[in-house]
Amino acid sequence: MSSIPQQTFELENRVQTLASTDAIFHYDAAEQKRLQQEAPWKKDPHFFKSVKISAIALTKMVTHARSGGAIEVMGLMQGKVTAQGEIIIMDCFALPVEGTETRVNAGDEAYEYMIQFGEASKQIGRLENAVGWYHSHPGYGCWLSGIDVGTQSNYQTYQDPFLAVVIDPNRTISAGAVEIGAFRTFPEDYKPAEAQSEYQSVPLDKIEDFGVHASRYYSLEVSYFKSSLDIKLLEALWNKYWVTTLSQSPLATNRAYTTERLNDLTAKLKQEHQTTGAIDTLNFPSAGTQNKAGNTDTINKLAADLKAIETGEKQGLKTAEIKSRLMTI
Repeated sequence: MSSIPQQTFELENRVQTLASTDAIFHYDAAEQKRLQQEAPWKKDPHFFKSVKISAIALTKMVTHARSGGAIEVMGLMQGKVTAQGEIIIMDCFALPVEGTETRVNAGDEAYEYMIQFGEASKQIGRLENAVGWYHSHPGYGCWLSGIDVGTQSNYQTYQDPFLAVVIDPNRTISAGAVEIGAFRTFPEDYKPAEAQSEYQSVPLDKIEDFGVHASRYYSLEVSYFKSSLDIKLLEALWNKYWVTTLSQSPLATNRAYTTERLNDLTAKLKQEHQTTGAIDTLNFPSAGTQNKAGNTDTINKLAADLKAIETGEKQGLKTAEIKSRLMTI
């Protein structure tokens, strides 16, 4: 039952299958110690350029993020780094933290749990160290807030090399592919060159936080991998993920999220109308059409956001129809 959806999930997220003898699965303690002593990332703020995440870690993170619903969750990632500027995530584990809809904080209990989990991992032969943390942004995209930037900066100061990963479970449910971002912050005294960032829809009440701190960090390219030895464990993990997926409807699960997106889009349209005085909310211009204020780019982005909502609802209806047919076979 779960094999086809699991294969679809892996295709959607372009999970690469590697040989079980591949070097990526070998932990070289001497090499890791050498890199830690040389610390090339301290000389080059852009030293780390990509992150590879195992399919097992990805599935565990997404399942954890989805279990939190509208509340942010947090966990740690274990892995290693390479001399080529890659961070490799082999596994992850959830942390007992207190989260809200807008932030998540690790308390004393979480830090104690980190230490105990790390020691237990070493005892069973898992030598990988903690190389990053992940948390969820339910419904508002993958980026670092001011609090996230502060948390990541502290990790990089005292526990580098360290990575921040953000997952949006709501957008993952809507899109199918995992909505994920991987980030590292810049040193306080480093001023990066101005770069054109890729557009993403951010709720109006978070745009300021998004823009203010955008120059404090950069994103890494994310890819995924697995080996033939992972199959049994992946199947066990996927069965849990698949039961949840099969028993839920994206339309019902994301109902509140869709309403929030529509309300946010309405607020942005009203704001744009007040700014330009030239927005017809029922007649979006086509790409390239110039409105009276010449603010084509903003309107096209809002039109794209509306189209994304429409596409998500259509996909949800189609999914519900397919599930209904499966249950009646």
